[in-house]
Amino acid sequence: SSGINAEYGDAVILPGGFGAAKNLSSFATEGAGMSVDETVSEKVRAFHAAGKPIGLCCIAPVIAAKLIPGVEVTVGSDQEGTDKWPYAGTAGAINAMGGKHVVTDVSQAHVDSQNKVVTTAAYMCETNLHEIHDGIGVMVTEVLKLTK
Repeated sequence: SSGINAEYGDAVILPGGFGAAKNLSSFATEGAGMSVDETVSEKVRAFHAAGKPIGLCCIAPVIAAKLIPGVEVTVGSDQEGTDKWPYAGTAGAINAMGGKHVVTDVSQAHVDSQNKVVTTAAYMCETNLHEIHDGIGVMVTEVLKLTK
């Protein structure tokens, strides 16, 4: 990731999954008290400071919540106790870190125009793969729109 440079790059997109929760950050073990890998933190903050779009999906929006005060992100639902949204408690952690969770469906993305951050729930939802694919596609499309 050290080759990623906000001066030359038009945007950055971070995938989610265990890599984002365990390697790019410590969210998997520390929740809202998490830290973000130093290089990842530096790069995300540089893209944000340069006004360049940042896309994050699945669990990765917690990274933006930790690094960008007041950022609006989504991990889908905030309603715990349903089989469809087994990780809905993540929304509370986002709010606890100073972000603002926005409820969306899995096939949608949320655009925080002020911060140029685009997020989608992806695998935070137990659903059909094509719905996850659709949401990620919307996220990528919206990130690309913000590069213009």
